[in-house]
Amino acid sequence: MQNSGNNNNTLNINFSRIFMQKVMMVQILVGIFLYVNCLMIFTFLKKEIFREDTRYILFAQTLLVDSVLLVLSDVMLIWNTYLYPIHMIPCIIICTFVTVLTTCTPLTLVAMCLERYVAICMPLRHADISTSRTRLLGLLIIWSLSCIGPLFTFVAFLAVVHPGALFSSAVCTVEILYEQDWQAQMRIVILQLLFLTMTLIIVFTYIKIMIAARAASTDKKKSTNKSLRTVILHAFQLFLCIMQFLNPYIEIVFLKLDISVYGQLRYANFVIFIIAPRCLSPLIYGLRDEKFFHVLKHYALFGFDTFFSGLFNKWKVRPIETKAL
Repeated sequence: MQNSGNNNNTLNINFSRIFMQKVMMVQILVGIFLYVNCLMIFTFLKKEIFREDTRYILFAQTLLVDSVLLVLSDVMLIWNTYLYPIHMIPCIIICTFVTVLTTCTPLTLVAMCLERYVAICMPLRHADISTSRTRLLGLLIIWSLSCIGPLFTFVAFLAVVHPGALFSSAVCTVEILYEQDWQAQMRIVILQLLFLTMTLIIVFTYIKIMIAARAASTDKKKSTNKSLRTVILHAFQLFLCIMQFLNPYIEIVFLKLDISVYGQLRYANFVIFIIAPRCLSPLIYGLRDEKFFHVLKHYALFGFDTFFSGLFNKWKVRPIETKAL
């Protein structure tokens, strides 16, 4: 019996060590991606040419939303991992804000696909359509649509919850807002309509850009094909973002069955469906866009790229000058 108890203690210690390593790994990943996102936001703010381009404005909004969502999701993951209870009122506010941000990201991706559609398929009208007034209107539409579902959930929760429950403490999860079954069902219906609409828009833009790519001349075919690949990457990113909405329904089942499996599932879902989609935005625009990448590299290297480039060019020219003399 004593050996059995020692074995159980050893297993618990090993499990705790592995679990802590996973939590630390998540913090390292979150730190890296926050640094990259903040560097890209800084690059966007430093150049006026980026601040006046609709594509880069939407990209900057995606970076900002993803960064805030990443921080809040990481904090909530730690709370859930250690089953740390917090007061209901701040929990409700945080969950509502997280839901708004979670909805905002896929809507912004759809807007970016539409911007590529206008730029490729209607190049002569792109400058007239992509104005400061249109950009402001588009951002207002994105944020308004992002707030509809969460605000409905927030009001519905306040309508059905017992007043005394607002002054209690609980482990903070988004599912805490769904007191009644009809609330969860209504959320699923809203998400299905949202996902269907966004999918149709992305398929429409993909088909239109693909047709334009086939009809484009040799000079424009490269940029058109690049936009086509961008839409495909946005579609994959959208799929990962939408899957994030379905994860809580899967996790709640394992929470009731096995707390250790629940913790591992939360870790896997956080890495695959929260961190991974947020990595694609820097990849799609920060690294694939030559103009943005050139400026980003300059600030990432603290301006030393210009210094070393000047030294290299000076060293390269000097032998030629000597030979001429």
